[in-house]
Amino acid sequence: MGNQFEINFQISHLPYVILLLLLFIQLYFILVVYGKLAFYKVKSYKEKPDAKPVSIIICAHNEQENLKIYLPEILEQDYPNFEVIVVNDCSFDDTKWVLQDFATQYSNLKIVEIKEHIQLKHSKKFALTMGIKAAQNSYLLMTDADCQPASKCWLSEMAGTFQPNKEIVLGYSPYFKFPGFLNRLIRFETTHTAMSYLSYALKGDAYMGVGRNLAYTKDLFFTAKGFTEHMHIKSGDDDLFVNANANKKNVEINIHPDSMVYSDPKQTWKSYYKQKARHSGASTLYKGRHQRMLGIQLISAVLFYLTLIPAILISPSFWYIALSCYLIRLICQIFIFRPIYRKLQVSDILVWLPILDLYYYFYICFNGLFNRSKKQVSWK
Repeated sequence: MGNQFEINFQISHLPYVILLLLLFIQLYFILVVYGKLAFYKVKSYKEKPDAKPVSIIICAHNEQENLKIYLPEILEQDYPNFEVIVVNDCSFDDTKWVLQDFATQYSNLKIVEIKEHIQLKHSKKFALTMGIKAAQNSYLLMTDADCQPASKCWLSEMAGTFQPNKEIVLGYSPYFKFPGFLNRLIRFETTHTAMSYLSYALKGDAYMGVGRNLAYTKDLFFTAKGFTEHMHIKSGDDDLFVNANANKKNVEINIHPDSMVYSDPKQTWKSYYKQKARHSGASTLYKGRHQRMLGIQLISAVLFYLTLIPAILISPSFWYIALSCYLIRLICQIFIFRPIYRKLQVSDILVWLPILDLYYYFYICFNGLFNRSKKQVSWK
């Protein structure tokens, strides 16, 4: 009878033991990792005296409208020595003519044309490689055709971030704010991704960057043989390149408000889902330690939520332990995320944190499991 009671007692306490273990794991990521960015002092680099010659590279596939809106803001950056290379990647709209019209107005615009081959299909990596090969300058800054610099000092901020021995500059690229839950989710996910890769970069273990606002040296690109190691998958021209070539000393970040570029988010769930499906799969080629690191973070968060209710159901008399674990995690998140969200210009979504955090982790799991086996058919 006594042994049976002891067994039942141990079983009833097991969910709480697991819950506490998961809480400690989560607190490590929240306080130790994200704390790096929370207490990071934002720096400005635009006043640096040496204006390094820079090549801005944009790949465009059927981007005539976006180019009309955003390209002038890139061509008119307040910087003394730069060129803008737009790779027209098999566009069948009026992208070619829009670019030619801009070329008559801006002497710093260079156009690279890629024509579609009947049998051969290529990825964005090929287009980007063509743009890099056409670049005259040693410092490369990547962005997309639908990106809008936050200011005319975007280029000077990103270029000025290159210091001695720094070969990679990780920027930040938020999405425009619109009404609706989908917009909040997209901006939350973008912020969560950014604070993760920026925090690990500050920790000396950079594992990815985002191609909407990413810079590296031309020497690094050719020394690393470009995208050769992962040319077989469509995505990964940004995160896989950083993952393969970043080290403890050659990466710097810039999250000054002037260094950011903004993009239009997806407006429908279908287009958002398609975008996430296109981006899935690249993380399976990350270095082993980065896969383990991100996997532990994701799985521990999902299991933390999944363990809360069973713990209360199995041993309801200890419900306050489950509630305390949830509140401790949430309070630590708010304490750390508040300064990060302020730096990343998304303070408005902090009030939605309890809902978005729960939705985000389960959606990421669903998206990863469902889309990992799908074949990617286009880079756009």
